[in-house]
Amino acid sequence: MDDLDFFAVCPPGLERYLAAEAREKDFQRGKHEPGGVSLRGSWSELWRANLELRGATRILLRIGAFRAVHYKQLEAETAAFPWHDWLDPQVPLRVEAATNKSKLYHAGAVKTRLAEALGRAGFTVDPEGPVTLKLRLDQNLATLSIDTSGESLHKRGQKGFTGKAPIRENLAALLLRACDYDGTEPLVDPMCGSGTFLFEGAGMAGGIQPGRVRSFAFQQLPSFDAGAFAKLVRPNPARPVSARFFGFDRDAGAIRGAQSNAAAHGLAEAIHLDCRPVSDLSCPTETPGLIIVNPPYGSRIGKKGPLFALYGTLGRRLSEQFSGWRVGVVTSDGGLVKAMGLALSSGPVLDNGGIKVKLYQGKID
Repeated sequence: MDDLDFFAVCPPGLERYLAAEAREKDFQRGKHEPGGVSLRGSWSELWRANLELRGATRILLRIGAFRAVHYKQLEAETAAFPWHDWLDPQVPLRVEAATNKSKLYHAGAVKTRLAEALGRAGFTVDPEGPVTLKLRLDQNLATLSIDTSGESLHKRGQKGFTGKAPIRENLAALLLRACDYDGTEPLVDPMCGSGTFLFEGAGMAGGIQPGRVRSFAFQQLPSFDAGAFAKLVRPNPARPVSARFFGFDRDAGAIRGAQSNAAAHGLAEAIHLDCRPVSDLSCPTETPGLIIVNPPYGSRIGKKGPLFALYGTLGRRLSEQFSGWRVGVVTSDGGLVKAMGLALSSGPVLDNGGIKVKLYQGKID
């Protein structure tokens, strides 16, 4: 099939940055939608979306839609659906259902009907199945989708050390784009933890496919062609990655973990890591670029009170050492940002591991 309809999911509020990435990577766009980006293309394009889109959480393949206002209608539609065109009966399926503003409002009952239809068609339904089939009823319109990713795409398949309260890789990639970062400038993270921002920035710089070493659910579908997929995978960077990525952290264990991650990514030569508190922060390069930081907010790490001094120290060091640099700060508390003493504007509310945060941006005079 050359005209599949698939949807790249991303954190709400950041859709335009994922759309920009999709344009840069020559994907054919569909309509604008909340919660992600609609795409069209062949099976190989769907595979490539999983392989290459840094900002996506997962890729959903839409395989059918119908209206359902009562259970008999739902049962008839699912019984008549050509499941064998899309799914392998030898692969167990996980089934999920959601409803919104529909007459069939009980998601559990909808899920039961869907599972029964699959069972009659010769499929095994298993909550641990490697392929997930989703049915969403929205204003009585049922949409059937296959989750072609499997595990969330933020799991790149390489990072061993995670540290405390890490930011997810796909969110980090989108926040870098929100700061107008494209991989061509120096990047500094003063509280780098496991190094997520640095690895995503270096990946952008080198044209590294974020999914090149992991597996995907689409490999369990009857349409999968291992030989054709292998031709899409680039095991190495598309271009050299210059040594312009700098990470600092006062926690020596975090720096050791980040160094291990850098080696696993093949980026040990490109990413400079140093155990250093923000009070000793200095500019590592004459060329200005982007400083991006996900400091503690007092929600999961530490108490909030002492953080005002930490943010104040960070703001002073940036003002003294990083003239001409842009800065992005991810935090849940605008008061802490004010303590930095920098002129920063805030963006939309985002979800970072269940905590509502904003990206604050500005330029240091």
